[in-house]
Amino acid sequence: MKISVNGIELFYKKSGQGYPIILLHGSGQDHRIFNTMTKKLSGNYTVYAIDSRDHGQSSKVESLDYRSKMEDVAEFIRKLDIDKPILFGFSDGGIIGLLLAIKHPKMLCTLIISGANTNPDGIKKSFFTLMKLGHLLTGSKRLNLMMTQPNITKDELNAIVTPTLVLAGRHDIIKDDHTRYIAANIPGSELQILKGEGHSSYVTDSSKLFEIIKEFVIKKG
Repeated sequence: MKISVNGIELFYKKSGQGYPIILLHGSGQDHRIFNTMTKKLSGNYTVYAIDSRDHGQSSKVESLDYRSKMEDVAEFIRKLDIDKPILFGFSDGGIIGLLLAIKHPKMLCTLIISGANTNPDGIKKSFFTLMKLGHLLTGSKRLNLMMTQPNITKDELNAIVTPTLVLAGRHDIIKDDHTRYIAANIPGSELQILKGEGHSSYVTDSSKLFEIIKEFVIKKG
């Protein structure tokens, strides 16, 4: 399905019945990375898996900005009249989730982010070097976005009131101390560093997160 928001079209897949949960993918991906998890979630929740702008079947754009992507999701929630959904965001999706909780503090019920960063310095040096090389060779707007944004401040994290779970893999591309910094500065948030996992190993085509999400939502519900 498609919906018009902020002058573009967002593609989304809706499935299941129950309390609403929105799934946001990372850079260069689309809603299909959640296919395996959606099958599990749809037994308990109404799942909205979105293709963000310039990804999947959503509209292509000339340039990318995290705050514009966040406002797309905010407008999506308003237009579909989704009442205080759970939001799970992976990587870029996690950044969007943080920005949404900052800008629209009453919009979400709970927020779960994984492999997210608040600024480019949160990315491990080795991966950042690869991104720079990739951008030099291709001029990718997606890589440019990751190299220059987001710029979420400590004060903005401190202002988040949405119950939040911060996740990362032990071998994530995000620095361990950066993930801990995010959790430490969101009041009342919980942190889980998942042993044996990388950046996307527990997210892409995986149901590993189902119990983690379910347990956190029940606890905070």
